Amino acid sequence: MPKPLPRFLSPRRLALPTLVVLAALSVDYLQWHKRAYFWFKEQGLSLAEQQASIWLPGYRAVLQGKPLAGLEDDETSGLTYHPGSDTLFTVTGKNPQLVELSLDGEILRRIRLAGFADPEGVELVADGRLAIIDERERKLTAFHLADDALSIDAADYPAFDLGFADAGNKGFEGIAWDSRRQRVLLGKERSPLGLFSLPFPGEDGAIGTLQPMPTGNLFVRDISSLSYDARTGHSLVLSDESQLLLELDGEGEPVSFISLGGGRNGLGKGIEQAEGVAMDAAGTIYIVGEPNLLYVFKRPADS
Repeated sequence: MPKPLPRFLSPRRLALPTLVVLAALSVDYLQWHKRAYFWFKEQGLSLAEQQASIWLPGYRAVLQGKPLAGLEDDETSGLTYHPGSDTLFTVTGKNPQLVELSLDGEILRRIRLAGFADPEGVELVADGRLAIIDERERKLTAFHLADDALSIDAADYPAFDLGFADAGNKGFEGIAWDSRRQRVLLGKERSPLGLFSLPFPGEDGAIGTLQPMPTGNLFVRDISSLSYDARTGHSLVLSDESQLLLELDGEGEPVSFISLGGGRNGLGKGIEQAEGVAMDAAGTIYIVGEPNLLYVFKRPADS
């Protein structure tokens, strides 16, 4: 007959310490203490300061989890807004392609991406070019997209090596265009997590040097996508693991944030695996999640 456990190892006595450890791990993983600190900091911002920012707490979900028909198995990632066509573009990694979407998530066209191993980010940059980040190859490739294009071959365009040769699947995923300073903003997923800037390459491929950017108190566990708001000079940082959308000022300091969990900011169900964020000319925010879901956020006054 097995011996009974010592009293100090009984399930009842172990329950409280176990809960304490699990709670501590949750606080550390999701950084609840930092979220709480910046939530209180948000409350102290004046109306003028809120109006000078994107001010994420003012947004509510108006479209939730709309399936992007036909992309169920393609792993959508990255998102950008094209003002010329008033459409969105995303990329897919499992079956590399560039996909154009209407603002309400209807697929308008697909362009095959040849020579791309793992496209993770897409952004409209200078001169109307689209830039794609290939995470596995650690490359940025930019090109003009013709209205009748059926495919894009990476071999036809100059590519910039982003470095971090040992990054593996923890490389660059976020890309945004800073039109004020004419530079690309890049977000490295993790190990190390960080933001970088890059003077944009010309048609001949000439490019500047990748520079680390200040990130202040960046309380996210990963970076899955970026967007830039030229009106405020602020950036949006999307974190899949933290289920957060964070607004940073020009110095890399947090200004506002919203949780992407269920029951928050009009979301009935949380966004799982948020992989792309973009903002249009009216300030509407779009988020795409794997495998193929679209979410739209607006300020109530804009709805």
